[in-house]
Amino acid sequence: MISGAHAIIFSSAAEELRTLLRDVLELPSVDAGAGWLIFALPPSELAVHPGESARHELYLLTDDLDTTLERLRSKGVEPAEPISEQAWGRVTAIPLPDGTKLALYQPRHPRPTT
Repeated sequence: MISGAHAIIFSSAAEELRTLLRDVLELPSVDAGAGWLIFALPPSELAVHPGESARHELYLLTDDLDTTLERLRSKGVEPAEPISEQAWGRVTAIPLPDGTKLALYQPRHPRPTT
């Protein structure tokens, strides 16, 4: 029934963010017209957590957070926060051009397959 998911990041620095996604994170993309890039994402997963208020979060997954951070540093991107070691995984974030952060996450939990 569901064939995929479409995530949207709203940003005051959309062009710069598209450049980061294309050139730094090396996400494949297609031009949907007039330079409007749609990025491919690797396989994903969806979790539902209890919370006091409803919200959505986006984490990009990596199999090796240290190697990913080394590659990002070689492209001039420093982590926005130190790595946090959790029972469920290792997490940090990178800064985005608009001043927000995008989480990077190396899971330690079982991963679903499609």
